[in-house]
Amino acid sequence: MIIPRNLLIAVTSANQGGLIKPLGHHQLLLVLLELALLLLIARGLGEFMRRIKLPPVVGELLAGVLLGPSVFGWLLPNLQEHIFPHNQAQSDLLAVVSWLGVLFLLIVTGLETDLNLIVSKGKTALLISLGGIIFPFATGLGLGWFLPDNFLANPNERLIFSMFIATAMSISAVPVIAKVLMDLNLIRRDIGQITLAAGMTDDTIGWILLSVVSGLASSGKFDIQTVLRSIGGAILFLGFAFTIGRSLMALVFRWVDDYITGVTANLSALLVLAFGAAALTHSLGIEAALGAFVVGILAGQSPRFSREAGITLELITSGFLAPIFFATAGLRVNLLDIFKPETFFIGLIVLAIACFGKFTGAYIGSRIGGLSHWEGIAMGSGMNARGAMEIIVATIGVSLGVLNPPMYSIIVMVAIVTSLMAPPLLRWSLSHVSISEAEAQRLKKEEQASQSFIKRVQRILLPTQGGENIKLAAQLVSYIAHQIPIELTVLYAEGNKKSKVQLPKSVAHNIIADITSEINLSSQSSWESKIESGHNKADVILKEADKGYDLIVIGAIERQAANNRVRLNLQLDRVVREAHCPTMVVKSNLSLDTPIPHSNFYKISHILVPTTGTNYSRHAVEVASTIAAETGAIVTLVNVINRTQQEYSLFEEQTTHSAVEIAKQILSNQAEFGRSFGAVVETVILTGIVELEILQYARNNQVNLIVLGSVVSTVSGRVFFGHRSNAILTKAECPVAIITLPYD
Repeated sequence: MIIPRNLLIAVTSANQGGLIKPLGHHQLLLVLLELALLLLIARGLGEFMRRIKLPPVVGELLAGVLLGPSVFGWLLPNLQEHIFPHNQAQSDLLAVVSWLGVLFLLIVTGLETDLNLIVSKGKTALLISLGGIIFPFATGLGLGWFLPDNFLANPNERLIFSMFIATAMSISAVPVIAKVLMDLNLIRRDIGQITLAAGMTDDTIGWILLSVVSGLASSGKFDIQTVLRSIGGAILFLGFAFTIGRSLMALVFRWVDDYITGVTANLSALLVLAFGAAALTHSLGIEAALGAFVVGILAGQSPRFSREAGITLELITSGFLAPIFFATAGLRVNLLDIFKPETFFIGLIVLAIACFGKFTGAYIGSRIGGLSHWEGIAMGSGMNARGAMEIIVATIGVSLGVLNPPMYSIIVMVAIVTSLMAPPLLRWSLSHVSISEAEAQRLKKEEQASQSFIKRVQRILLPTQGGENIKLAAQLVSYIAHQIPIELTVLYAEGNKKSKVQLPKSVAHNIIADITSEINLSSQSSWESKIESGHNKADVILKEADKGYDLIVIGAIERQAANNRVRLNLQLDRVVREAHCPTMVVKSNLSLDTPIPHSNFYKISHILVPTTGTNYSRHAVEVASTIAAETGAIVTLVNVINRTQQEYSLFEEQTTHSAVEIAKQILSNQAEFGRSFGAVVETVILTGIVELEILQYARNNQVNLIVLGSVVSTVSGRVFFGHRSNAILTKAECPVAIITLPYD
C-alpha cells in the first residue's frame, strides 16, 4: 500500500504537534511496584541495622543488592526481570525518583552543616581536612592510573577516570560520623566537634572537586581550558552564593514568612531554590549536587527558615527518597561479578588503598593540628566512613559514563565496608580520649544554654502605640539584642479600619520613629517596622505573632482604679492570653516629669529578681542576666521566706533553718545559671511578706529594674499576674518587667 505524500506529512505533523501520550499503564504499574518493594525492603533492613547499632544506610544498600541480580535475580530470574526490566525508559522513571533522593539528601546535609562550627575549629579542622583530601586523592589517582583496562568504562580517558576515583577516595560520610558520635553521646565533645568540622570541610572541598572532575568528564577531554572553566564556574557560583546569594535567600524566606507564612510555604521555597541552584550548577558544567548542597547550607543559616520545614524535609528524605536512592544504587551491584577472582582481588586493593589514604591523611593532619595520638586515630577512623556520599559519587560516575558495572560495584562495596568499620573503631579509639577541665566547663555551659529560654529567642515582636513604657521596653530589647542576635519587628497596629475616624499615616510613622530612636542593635541583629490594619489591634498583633515570633514585648499597662489591680488594656490583655509564645510586659513606673530621654538610655546598674526556683522564675533570671551582661549591672536574686517559726514547727522536719537551706540551694542554682550569661550575680534571703520585702529592698538598695517571672491566670476573663506581682507592679518606684509563659 502506497501512502500519499501529503497524508504522510499530515500524520507526521500531527504526531509532532499533537498531544504527548501519558505514561503507559504497564510502565506505571511497574514503577509503583518497584517503589513499593524497594521501600519495604530498604526500610526494613535499615531499621534492623539501626537495632544492631550499625548505620541504616548499610541495610538500605543491601536491600538493592537483595532485589538485584545478586539474590532475587539468581533465585527467580524471570520474576526479577519482569519487575526490574532492563529497559531504558523504565529505568529512567526509577532514576528520576533516585535523583530526587540525591538532591534531597544533599539539601538535608547542607541544612546540618554548621559553618560557624567549621570556622570556630578553624586551623585544626582545616589541617585534618586537607590531610584527609590530599593523601587519599594522591593514592586514588595512582590507583586509577594502574587499574586494568577492563575496569575502565573508556580506557582512552584514563586520566579523567583516575581523577574521579581519586575524588571518590577523598569523600567522607558526615551523616554516618554524626550518627556514631550521637550514639556515643560525644557529638558536643571537643573531639566530636573537630571531627564534624573536619568532615564538613572535607565534604565541601570534595563536592567542589567532584564538580570539576564532572565538568571534565562531560567535556570528554582534559585540557587547561576545561579545567579552568570548571574551577572558575565552581568559584563563581560559591562566591555568588556566599555573598549576594546569602542575602537574597534571607530576603526570600523573610518575604515567604511575612506574606504567605507556614511550614509548607517555607519548604516549597527551599525546594524551588535548591532545584534552581542545581539546574544552574548543572548548566555551568559543574555537578548539580553542589547547587543543592550549597542552598541547604545557606537555608540552615537563614534566621527566617522554618526549623519545622527542615524537620519535615528530613522525614521525607529519610523515610522515602533516601532509602529508594540507596536501594536503587544497590540494584546495580552484582555480587556474582564482585566474587569473580580478578574483581574480588581488585576490590580488596581498592578498599585497602581507600582506608590507608584516608586514615593516614586524617591522622597526620590531626597530629600537625596538635591533637593527641588517640585523637588522631579517632579522626582517621571517623573520616574513613564513606557511606551515602560515596554512593552519590558512584551514581554520578555511572551517569557520566566514567564507571563501568564492575568498578561501580567495587565503590559501593567500599562505601558499605568503611561504613561498617567506622562505629566500632570510633568507639574503641574515643574511649581512650579523656576530657579536660576546660572542656568539662564548656560542656556544662552548653548544657545550661540548651535549657535556656532567652538563647532560643531569634525573633521579637514589639507592638507600639507610643508612650514611656514602650520606650523602656525598646531599650531593654536593645540590651538583649547586643547579647543575642535577633530580628526585631516594631509593629504599629491600627484597629477599626472601617471606622470613619482614622489617624493620619504620619501619626503612625511618628510613633514608630519615636520608638525606633530608642533602639540600638548590634551589627548581628536587625529590625524592621510595620504598619498593619485589622478589625481590632489585638487581631493585628496576634496575626503578626503567628508568623513565628519567639517573644512579644509589650509596654502598655494601665491601673484599674476600683481595686488597684494592674491590668493590661483590653486589646493587649487578649494578646497575652492568646499568644503562642512568651510575652514580656514592661512598666516604666517613671513619673511624667522624668521621661526617658531620647538617645540616652535609662541607666541600669542594679537589677532585682525575686525567684522561687520555678521555671518562670528561671526565665526572669535569664532575661535579667542577659541585660546585666550588656549593661554591667549587678543582678541580685532574692528569695523571701514568709513562713513564721511557729508554722514550720507544725511539721516534723520543717524548721526555719531548713527553709533557709532550701532558699540557699535555690539561689545557688539560679545564681550559677545567671553567671553563665556573663552577669555579676549576688543572692539575698529575706524573711517576711514577700511583696513588701521586695519593694523595701528595691527602695533601700537603689534598684533600677525589677524582673519578675509569672504564670498568667484569668480573673473574670482578664489576665491576672498574681497578687504579689500586681503589688510590685503597682507600688514599685522603679521599672518592672514581667515575663509570662503562653497561657493554656
